[in-house]
Amino acid sequence: MSEVLTKSKQAKEASRKLALVPEQTKNKALEEIAKALDSRAKEIVDANKIDLEAAEKKGMSKSLLDRLAIDGKRIKGMIEGLEVVKKLPDPVGEILNEWTRPNGLKIKKVRVPLGVIAIIYEARPNVTVDAVSLCLKTGNATVLRGSSSAINSNIAIVNVISEAAYKAGIPEGSIQLIEDTNRESVNELLKLNGLIDVAIPRGGADLINMVVKTATVPTIETGAGNCHLYVEKTADLKMAEEITLNAKTNRPSVCNAIETLLVDEAIADKFLPSALKKLKEARVEIRGDEKVRGIDKNAKQASEDDWKTEYCALILAVKVVSGIDEAIEHIEKYSTKHTEAIVTKDKKAAERFVSEIDSSSVFVNASTRFTDGFEFGFGAEIGISTQKLHARGPMGLPELTSYKYVIHGNGQVRAT
Repeated sequence: MSEVLTKSKQAKEASRKLALVPEQTKNKALEEIAKALDSRAKEIVDANKIDLEAAEKKGMSKSLLDRLAIDGKRIKGMIEGLEVVKKLPDPVGEILNEWTRPNGLKIKKVRVPLGVIAIIYEARPNVTVDAVSLCLKTGNATVLRGSSSAINSNIAIVNVISEAAYKAGIPEGSIQLIEDTNRESVNELLKLNGLIDVAIPRGGADLINMVVKTATVPTIETGAGNCHLYVEKTADLKMAEEITLNAKTNRPSVCNAIETLLVDEAIADKFLPSALKKLKEARVEIRGDEKVRGIDKNAKQASEDDWKTEYCALILAVKVVSGIDEAIEHIEKYSTKHTEAIVTKDKKAAERFVSEIDSSSVFVNASTRFTDGFEFGFGAEIGISTQKLHARGPMGLPELTSYKYVIHGNGQVRAT
């Protein structure tokens, strides 16, 4: 029996017990996991160094190295996330609705765990902690399959957190890590109908597309982030500049960083010279249309592919648009339905933008970098869904549950 099948069976068995674990025990497990991450941080950082050294030798880009890296600060971030999740109400058992039929049947719609959730993810070992914390709180077993680039980090993290969780009363087998990093292990995992209840990919467009096309188990599509910022003609230019810099340079390797900046032609000559200068001071490569290159002759010519690309790097496509109509049209054509933002003083423009833009998160006068489970108050996120069924946007606790109907009667039988 393969590692994938063995561990998935163990997770399925554990999920039946985990679904019945009380909130107090789950919260205790999260508390113990946080303590273990703190006390054994060096063990995790040392394992991560092995992955980083190997990735550097293979020529991994700086943006991907950033995603891969773990240090004391990031471990503290993991612990903060655990503490927030612990404080959130347990959704399992929540009565979503209840009513009584004319025949006396009493019907309740009740939240329940999904069961076994497979997480397929790239590079970012912090996802391991996010996924486990949210799944434990919602009574779901987890089968984790990270990338080969983070295998040592993931093994170290899972050893630390599973040991702490099981000691706190979580059923053994609830947290599984597939250590086989061959592609076939993913293919096998995605076809385990009856054992895996849902698969969630986290990574670039290639990984997401592969999972969605390969899986026979249900999937939740977490999208690549070709995110846009539109600076409308009434915008506060200082605010727009600050938001642009933050949204692009705060952490360019993540999915909520902007990849395209759209600027209204009415303010392009006022806004772009200073904004482009500061972007270049932050080492951002500018790829612009003809109007942008007329303002900055050093900007590279943008191609059609630049409007489609999630760079995950210090590269920004910049386009001057005739107004909000063209901005919305451009976003609808090239967006991956992740996150878009507008900077404006015009309430009608803001209302139109949020009404017409069909993305999971739409901001007015704020950075796209806030599309994040922790920033939304969820403690962590299992991913950012760009689909519309079941879950959309940053996925916290409620999105990791389903529901069932519980019906009480007193002998009713159906006549027809």
